[in-house]
Amino acid sequence: MQRDSLKLWAAAGLAAGLLELPFPIAGPLPVWRSLFAWFGLVPLLWAILSPATIDAVRPLRRSFLLAYLCGVLWYCGNCYWVRDTMMRYGDMPAIAPVLLLIGFSLVLGLYFGLFGLSIMLVRRVTGSTRLALIAAPFLWTALELAAARITSVPWDQLGYSQVDNGVVNQLAPWTGVYGISFVLVVVNALLAAGLLLTRGTRKGLAAVIGLIFAAVGTAGTFMAVPRPPGVATAVLVQPNLDVGGDNAWTAPGEWDQHIAQFTQLAGEQCKTYTAGMPQSGAATGEIVCPPYATHPDLVVWPEAPSPFLEGDPRFQQAMVNLTHAVQAPLIVGSLAADYSTEENEWRDYNAAIVVGADGGRVGRYDKIHLVPFGEYVPFQRLLFFAHKLTGKVSRFTPGERRKVFRLNGHRYGIFICYEAVFADEVRQFSQLGAEVLVNISDDGWYGDTSAPWQHLNMARMRAIENRRWLLRDTNNGVTSVIDPYGRVRQSIARHQIDALPARYGFRDDVTFYTAHGDVFAWGCVILSLGVVGWSLRVSLRRILQHKSGHTS
Repeated sequence: MQRDSLKLWAAAGLAAGLLELPFPIAGPLPVWRSLFAWFGLVPLLWAILSPATIDAVRPLRRSFLLAYLCGVLWYCGNCYWVRDTMMRYGDMPAIAPVLLLIGFSLVLGLYFGLFGLSIMLVRRVTGSTRLALIAAPFLWTALELAAARITSVPWDQLGYSQVDNGVVNQLAPWTGVYGISFVLVVVNALLAAGLLLTRGTRKGLAAVIGLIFAAVGTAGTFMAVPRPPGVATAVLVQPNLDVGGDNAWTAPGEWDQHIAQFTQLAGEQCKTYTAGMPQSGAATGEIVCPPYATHPDLVVWPEAPSPFLEGDPRFQQAMVNLTHAVQAPLIVGSLAADYSTEENEWRDYNAAIVVGADGGRVGRYDKIHLVPFGEYVPFQRLLFFAHKLTGKVSRFTPGERRKVFRLNGHRYGIFICYEAVFADEVRQFSQLGAEVLVNISDDGWYGDTSAPWQHLNMARMRAIENRRWLLRDTNNGVTSVIDPYGRVRQSIARHQIDALPARYGFRDDVTFYTAHGDVFAWGCVILSLGVVGWSLRVSLRRILQHKSGHTS
């Protein structure tokens, strides 16, 4: 019996390891590794629904703990960069970053635990392993939505593992990334059924169907997707500023030197770039000479630790001079502040300033979804001690409204850094009429970890869901242009001062996901709540009947 128990815990750990593999670890994801998502969940499903768990003294508790262990290990591995980032930039005591990563994983691992608990609850009430496996994809999808809406950390949901899969990705414009996660769990459940079901015919049929689906799904990784032509050019500037250094530019002549460099980079035309995903070394590939005679259609400066303050006259004049030099509109990551008469205080914003080709101010977008413990401390009264642990946390105010800006006759939607991981929020820019999406970000905080590559893949899924070109400009990489099918068309190397003259296009059609958002995921939530609620009711009724029988 003890040996069987050890097998269950080992299976949960194995599932955590297999589910790490379909995501970037320290660089671009090799395409073949996405294969692991099609069966990585099988060991966990087997452990939860094995006879040893079903017949345990407390099967519900064991199922929860098995899945919880898998979740905690997965988050520790997938999000190990939390420790690295806080160790380098969090101004914390030495042990605090490790404890923070463990605490982070213990909290988010609860979603895995609830998944295991719910599956066993269905199995206990119905007495059917088959019905429990049928419920699995609905429960998983519902919990992914909960992670996005409750704890606001929808990081590396299972569907992101298939960002390069041209077959499965066709679901995204309809269901968002959640539909892809659903299909993956369906296939995992079918393969698990081949191990768990006792009847030979059903067991073999489930395994064969699962293998067929997995084969067809993985073949989509090698399928060619449309390559729409670019009709415009944006120069994406990558300043590569040190996020932990002094970037005040206060030394004599330093401001002018940096603005001159910005102007020079904004005017780049013929550049060496990577035709596809960037590599860790120097950029290699083709020389691109954008077909514009005198100026690009747009210049972008990313979210970066530059001393750009919207109200600073020196900054305002520099942007006017720059637009005159390059004869193009600008989108510039900046800090902004407004005075609140109600609160009788200044409010700081992480913003994107939009400047027309004539140097006139077009508008400003204020980042709405801020990074917890990075740009603000949530529940400040409850977590009053947090600032002592994270001394470099900023105190930004969230923006209030999503906006679309018209430049050169086209509409642009801008979102900043962490907002890229929230599908339902990004789609609203396209819903408002954005014909192209612009994502400015500073991934320098992540260092040389997996996070910049994970972040890139999540941004790529936003392009797929909305069928929009996406211009992704970062402080130190990964700077790239992404087409409406999620393919990185051009990029430049990380950790270099550089600029990318990126070809892109415009689209104004609206996908089902753009128009209606997470309808599919909410459907899974409703069905899951119904099934779990019914199961709890039946289980409670049985308990009461059992007690009543003993009393009589």
